[in-house]
Amino acid sequence: MEQAALSEAVVPDDSNTTGVSWGAIVAGAFVAAALSLVLLALGAGIGLSAISPWANAGASASAIGWTAIIWLVLMQLIASSMGGYLAGRLRTRWVKVHTHEVYFRDTAHGFLVWAVGLVITAAFLASAASSVIGGAERASATAAETSGTAQSGGGLGQSGYFVDMLLRTSVTGSTQENATVRREIGLILANGLRQGSLPSADRSYLAQLVAARTGVNGPDAEKRVDDTFAQAQQAADIARKAVAHSMYWTFLALLVGAFCASLSATIGGKQRDRVVVI
Repeated sequence: MEQAALSEAVVPDDSNTTGVSWGAIVAGAFVAAALSLVLLALGAGIGLSAISPWANAGASASAIGWTAIIWLVLMQLIASSMGGYLAGRLRTRWVKVHTHEVYFRDTAHGFLVWAVGLVITAAFLASAASSVIGGAERASATAAETSGTAQSGGGLGQSGYFVDMLLRTSVTGSTQENATVRREIGLILANGLRQGSLPSADRSYLAQLVAARTGVNGPDAEKRVDDTFAQAQQAADIARKAVAHSMYWTFLALLVGAFCASLSATIGGKQRDRVVVI
């Protein structure tokens, strides 16, 4: 009787133990995040700056090619695999747990490493992008205050080019366009792009402005407005499609990262359990 009671006391109570080794998960997540940032910097350094998160630091979204896509997938594969493997090797050993349960726990550890590492990387990149954008805005404001003059198309973003198209003139020695008028035209074009078409009142107003500023007749001014807005719409559509295309591949790369982290954690967990205690 006493021996039976002693054997029951030695058996561990699985309900009082946790199946998650958060120390190993956090360590693997930081390793995965660090490797992602290192590989991201390497990709930007060798010319794959299209996947750079910093504003105005790389090619446009439409320039993302197969090389950048493959590098994005490799980034997730390498970083997630290393983080998941370390989590599997660093976790605590589960005693008297079924093999299938161990496999599930290792898979869950790898997935948690991928999720935590992704959050850490996203938080860092968001902070870095905000700092870069804020610094660029402060530098632009300082330059504007120092010069005291508005640059051509300044403050209009991508629509500045189309404003220039509307106000082009063949008359030499013409006065520089008023910045307020240029900003107004940019807002009208942006509103038309959001609505999908240029309202008739805005179209007539733009034609009058173009005719007054460039010296062309009414029909030619209307044709210039229509052609310019059509080109602006085409550029906006290309940009939207490019962004959607890049998001598809980003989604695929993240799925690859989640799978590799989970698989690598199971491999590391198997090697952890095979370690012989000396």
